[in-house]
Amino acid sequence: QVQLVESGGGLVQAGESLRLSCAASGFTFNRHTMAWYRQAPGKEREFVARITWNGGDDTYAPSVKGRFTITRDNAKNTVSLQMNNLKPEDTAVYYCAARNRVDVGGDYPYWGQGTQVTVSS
Repeated sequence: QVQLVESGGGLVQAGESLRLSCAASGFTFNRHTMAWYRQAPGKEREFVARITWNGGDDTYAPSVKGRFTITRDNAKNTVSLQMNNLKPEDTAVYYCAARNRVDVGGDYPYWGQGTQVTVSS
């Protein structure tokens, strides 16, 4: 079955970095757009970053652009999120998500269980 397993979360101070990883299985990874979302306490889940099936294009939320970088390794079925210059407002549970590459603009049917990122001031 489809599995997305996030790792790499933790507690850091403002200005520090973290790298999140997501290991995918149970579907054809290189046919799927991959994305990261996050949900802070008391808030709705929000888009963070997205990368196309071949890594040729990426998109970021304005709040993280220039600080976060999404990458993928189709040989290892993994997607990563490098987060630099973290801010307290980046504190959230971060989720990995996948959708078929032809489903442009559609919902993400596959989700991981999330990994907690906490940034202290």
